[in-house]
Amino acid sequence: MKFNEYLCVIEAILFAVGDPITPDKIAEASGIEVDTVAKLIDQLERRYNVQESALKIIRLDGAYQIVTREEYAPYIKKALENKRQAKLSPAAMEVLAVVAYNQPVTKAFVEQVRGSDSSGVINTLCERGLLCEAGRLELPGRPLTYKTTDAFLRCFKLESLKQLPPLPDNDGQMDLSQLAEAAEAELNDTAKTSGDIDAE
Repeated sequence: MKFNEYLCVIEAILFAVGDPITPDKIAEASGIEVDTVAKLIDQLERRYNVQESALKIIRLDGAYQIVTREEYAPYIKKALENKRQAKLSPAAMEVLAVVAYNQPVTKAFVEQVRGSDSSGVINTLCERGLLCEAGRLELPGRPLTYKTTDAFLRCFKLESLKQLPPLPDNDGQMDLSQLAEAAEAELNDTAKTSGDIDAE
């Protein structure tokens, strides 16, 4: 492996981990000796400085972390606020509705109701703080379950899940697809009467 490739490996690990990581763990992941890791990080830091990069490397209690420079904080803050305030898509509303009325539920259950892959939507809703993991089922594979969060209640101006509008029971004949459609409509109505539904 060439020197530049070593630098790229170190940079990729620091970037992907995000949190502070010790030289020992970097060495274990990369196969590069610990002493060499420290020298490579110094070189990477010099490269950022020479290139006047928006990134820099900080040291925290013997660990390293890639962060952005302070002068770019206002732009990052605005970008993150814009992301959090983006309107919920119809697919996101549908997933929220299915989870809200049936929680805790697995991804497989949501996909069964919706009839389409929901991994990306669920991940996005978790990132926005509207859904969170609720433990694992005692079934083969121990699948993860998901539930709504306090942020979900705040966004929809609800004090508790008990305030979710009731779904029509349809004499007990409502199937999964009907449940998704009805739940989505009810949550949309709640959001419209409650005002802004942007994630906080």
